[in-house]
Order: sequence, then C-alpha cells, then structure tokens
Amino acid sequence: MDFSKYIACICEGTAEQVIINILLDNNKLIFDRKDLLEEDVLRSRSGQKFEQQYLRKGFDDKITVLRILDSRNENFKISRAYQHKIDVINIITAPEIEMLIICNENKYEDYKKSKKKPSSYCKEDLSYKNVKSKTFITEYFEDVDSLINAIKEYKRVSNIPNHESSLFDLLKKRINRKNKAEDMKIVLSFWLF
Repeated sequence: MDFSKYIACICEGTAEQVIINILLDNNKLIFDRKDLLEEDVLRSRSGQKFEQQYLRKGFDDKITVLRILDSRNENFKISRAYQHKIDVINIITAPEIEMLIICNENKYEDYKKSKKKPSSYCKEDLSYKNVKSKTFITEYFEDVDSLINAIKEYKRVSNIPNHESSLFDLLKKRINRKNKAEDMKIVLSFWLF
C-alpha cells in the first residue's frame, strides 16, 4: 500500500478512532503519527468538511485519505477542483468494528449462528454493555497483542473481497525471527573475517 507525503486517517466512529490510536501509539501500523495531518486521527466523515478544513490550505503534495469505516457504499464527495489532490483508500471494517471483540473472544461461530449485529451480540451475548465507548475499547484492548491477534483472526474468518482493504493491511509485517537471526550471523561473520 503506497501513501502520499501527507496522510489523513479519518475514522467513522469512536471505536475505530480508539483502535487506530492504540495501534499508532504502539508503533504497529505502516505509518506513524508524524505522517498524519495534525499528527492525529480525524473524525470528519464529510468530504466537503474535509475539503474546507484541509484541502484549501494549499498543500503542494497529494494527500492519502485513509477512511476507516464499516460501510462499503458511503462516498467521500469533494468538489472537482480538489479531486486530483487526494487518493482515497477505504479500510472496511464490515459488518462492524465490534467483530474484533467477537474474534478476540473466540466467539465467531456462535456469533454467526445468532444472526445478530456484532454490537448487539457483544451487548446481549457477551454482556459488554458499553461496547462502543472509548473507555471500554481502551481497556478491552489494553494489550495491543490481543488487538493485533483479533485483527488477524478477523482477516482469517471474514470474506473480504480482493479489491478491499482491511485493518490487517495497515499492520506492519513482522520480520521472521529466524531470518533476522540468520541476517545477524551474516553480519557477524562479515566482521570476523
């Protein structure tokens, strides 16, 4: 995934914003906070508002707009004069971001049988009443590794179309530790001879 010099990360809701902030704060994404406009995650879903707040400031370079949302059909409309200034990448969390909690709880099969919305399943079946609150999400995913594992599990069990990007695509890819150890041996042997 290629980005422009500037990145605008726009989240649909509080839960998405908290999750992206947790990943950013733990250096788990393929971009850093310093790469973001205002070095922060934005909450402006309206293309027109985004245009007024940012595009009219006269950026010389293009802006990559990362939209974290659950809707596959929501458009990001800006005026024709600014369309050449942005590249939009939709990061889809369909059906809802609460799927990460379901995956983390290893309840995906039970959820599928329930035929409920993910947020309803979390509230009713898992007894997480404030599943959409900033406090709940922050505390629930306090261990960033559980969040990463939930994102990986969601990628594994979900049916994400090939042309679509998910949170998994924003994660840094870890270097295989064996290869890293072999690289170190090569470097050491170079210095010894």
